[in-house]
Amino acid sequence: MSTPSADGSGAMFDRIAARYDLLNRVLSLGLDRGWRRALVTALRLQPGQLALDLATGTGDVALAIAGTTGARVVGLDPSPGMLQVARRKGARRACALRLSWLVGDAQALPFPADHFDASCIAFGIRNLPDRAAGLREMARVTRRGERVVVLELGEPRTGALAGVVRFHTRRVLPRVGALLSGEAEYRYLQSSVAAFPPPEEFGALLEACDLQLVEIRRLGLGAANLYVATAP
Repeated sequence: MSTPSADGSGAMFDRIAARYDLLNRVLSLGLDRGWRRALVTALRLQPGQLALDLATGTGDVALAIAGTTGARVVGLDPSPGMLQVARRKGARRACALRLSWLVGDAQALPFPADHFDASCIAFGIRNLPDRAAGLREMARVTRRGERVVVLELGEPRTGALAGVVRFHTRRVLPRVGALLSGEAEYRYLQSSVAAFPPPEEFGALLEACDLQLVEIRRLGLGAANLYVATAP
């Protein structure tokens, strides 16, 4: 449940692109679909508006946005292999004409300021070498007062089942991911999630990057968090 980063893991995701959707379903116990629906709802898009989906991967979020809201979507990702799968999936959908796919870097977006009616990134912000640069770019290209939404995995620190969720993230995810993908490097997932800042700290980073935080919503007992903000 992640997307390629600029640190060299892009090649790995090119290799596992064909199995990526299965990995997401298994590793999240199927919960990722509901998490993406929550993201789409939080964007508050209307038919005909234009949205940006960063780290789009195989396009699940972009497809959900276009199919559910009637908005047009640009899906951007650094992995050509992942985008190849996204294009094939999108071509079979009724919303195909509202989708476009682009290889690119979330830290240096090729769009003018105030270009999009909303922007989002799902399971990809933790992979950016410079998260602040990515967030500032999202703030820059999103129209004033419109939604910027981040969906990311997390490790709950408190709660009755926090220990169970942490065990799943630290022990189960990396082993199952490596087994299903055939990629030992997939074990990096646990360390990247563990190293990600807690919700309040990441919320503060959003605000430090010219975004106004609206809410932080805990999903899946804290296995994921939805950060909703608006562009200044």
